[in-house]
Amino acid sequence: MLTKRPRGTNDFLPEDTVKWQYVENMLRELCRQFGYEELRTPIFEETELFLRGVGDTTDIVQKEMYTFEDAGGRSVTLRPENTASAVRAYVENKMFAGAQPTKLFYIGPMFRYERPQAGRFRQFHQFGIECFGASSPAADAEIIVLAWEFYRRLGLRNLELNVNSVGCPECRPVYRKALQDFLRPNLDKLCGTCQERFEKNPLRILDCKNPECQHHLVGAPTTIDALCDDCREHFNAVLRHLDAVGIPYKINEKLVRGLDYYTNTAFEILLSDIGAQSAVCGGGRYNRLVEEIGGKPTPGVGFALGMERVFNALQAQGIELPIKPKIDVFVAALGAEASDVAFRLVTEMRRLGLAAEHDMMGRSLKAQFKYADKFNAAYTLVVGGDELSRGTVQLRDMKGSEQQEIPLDKAAEILAAKFAL
Repeated sequence: MLTKRPRGTNDFLPEDTVKWQYVENMLRELCRQFGYEELRTPIFEETELFLRGVGDTTDIVQKEMYTFEDAGGRSVTLRPENTASAVRAYVENKMFAGAQPTKLFYIGPMFRYERPQAGRFRQFHQFGIECFGASSPAADAEIIVLAWEFYRRLGLRNLELNVNSVGCPECRPVYRKALQDFLRPNLDKLCGTCQERFEKNPLRILDCKNPECQHHLVGAPTTIDALCDDCREHFNAVLRHLDAVGIPYKINEKLVRGLDYYTNTAFEILLSDIGAQSAVCGGGRYNRLVEEIGGKPTPGVGFALGMERVFNALQAQGIELPIKPKIDVFVAALGAEASDVAFRLVTEMRRLGLAAEHDMMGRSLKAQFKYADKFNAAYTLVVGGDELSRGTVQLRDMKGSEQQEIPLDKAAEILAAKFAL
């Protein structure tokens, strides 16, 4: 073989992409109902955007970014996530000048250089929500409800919502110091990564998966213990909204998320069926990110979910998506003259909005019927010499196995009427 696809990437074949389209359409309809509009940003940005927006102490920036110099000597990076890009677009395009909040969604590929494993790829796809301009706890609750509703509509079971508050710039330093004081006596026993994080970003130690580090976190102070009155009220209001709409949750005091820009609410939706990488969605509030990237102080809140993990979860729970047949009508023809007529019929039906297909390989009639099975068509039209002499075609209902002769010149209209087009 001349080449293979790069490690950590996937080819999505037609039998896969039809499922992706179904899920993407569900997400787009959900966003329409919640008032979110689509944003499309470049696949690469100036590297500085992610250094400032994602945070230079994160694993993404330190270990995982695809960064290179372009022909002009500029440092650019394939986007490892899309929140920073969305903020940049919000500021650069002066979206803040319109009525607020600005509610956006995106779907697209992201890139991180990490060891490929179940649920993790070097090119992966995310759907995300960003809401700018609203500081209300209702905005936090709304995006959680949107994410939860998506998984509910898919029919996924055993979901667990974890929520926490990581405070604000006023109360977080209090917690930061309390955590450092707690960990300092055992600092030399923590893993090398956590020792590096101790001064720069000690909250990330809470998220470490090393069992030894987790052992030394037993009894550690929590972010909730250190919340100021405003942050505590904000968090309690988010929980009240979730209670009001019947969404169950677990307060996870170690949940801080992996990015530096979070403030106040942080949340994840977990699903154990997909293995070790059980988080299928995560997000929270980032009230200082717009300012960090050069805009005016603007509250923001959002989430992202991995599309590949959605399909892993569906497979793990044995959920089949209700995918419609690939085509509506297959036109089978016997002979050269009939093939010409079939081509014209297919074109007429496509112009009327039907999905129609015909044979282009010169197969026998029997082979054409076998080929038609691939498309799971609702109807088959059979064009033969005898029918042509009478100006008719045979219409076969593939579900009911009923067959009738219909006028050739009315065939396309009759089929369109059956699909109410």
